[in-house]
Amino acid sequence: MPINLLAAIELTASAAIAISVLATGFGKQTNERVRIAVWLGAWYVVVVLMATFGVLTYPRGLGTPGLGAAVVAPFVTLVVVVLRSTSLRKALREIPLHALVGVHAIRILGVFFLVLYAQGRLPGPFAPLAGWGDTITGVVAIPLTWWLVRGKTVPHPLLWLWNSFGMLDLVTAIGLGAVSAPGPLQLIAASPGTTMMTTLPWLIIPAFIVPLLAATHLAIYYRLMVQATPASEVDQASQLER
Repeated sequence: MPINLLAAIELTASAAIAISVLATGFGKQTNERVRIAVWLGAWYVVVVLMATFGVLTYPRGLGTPGLGAAVVAPFVTLVVVVLRSTSLRKALREIPLHALVGVHAIRILGVFFLVLYAQGRLPGPFAPLAGWGDTITGVVAIPLTWWLVRGKTVPHPLLWLWNSFGMLDLVTAIGLGAVSAPGPLQLIAASPGTTMMTTLPWLIIPAFIVPLLAATHLAIYYRLMVQATPASEVDQASQLER
């Protein structure tokens, strides 16, 4: 099976898993879950359409600035929407931590970057760093999730370390991908460049999966800080929100 077709299937499945986990976790009622799933699904469809019509593909498309906006804008939107919604902020405090951690298991698909690098279709240092960073984050997420599901106490320093490593991996990958892309902002003139990341199915990664997972990293930071806050202070904050 061609790697592009295999990636399309697995990335679509990963996006569906992420949408399902977050819609279930943040929606308390069926209608809320459906609404969240529909909005996230619509975002996914927009990303697929942008890739199909080459909206971000240089030189006929927007190129690196457009890709940057496609990564940052959804991330900022997710954060703002959650912060401005009382129900979503409440859900953020109640969603099982194992759900926020477990969704990162889909990053095992970072192995695709390593395969594409081996095939000479993506450049270094972007592909190896992004590939290994994602794969390690995804693999470690599995035992962490298992321990949390079983009610085991996972040391906070370990969760902080894993979460920070995962977030740093996303930031590094986006940064290296941007400066390796052909165009006026290219700083690393490595062949063949990262233009393919603006095409199907690969645009799903930076324009959908990355912003979604980056937002969950922030959510995990929040949960870890809340757990470290005295219960009385948390109760007072909840009463103020009501």
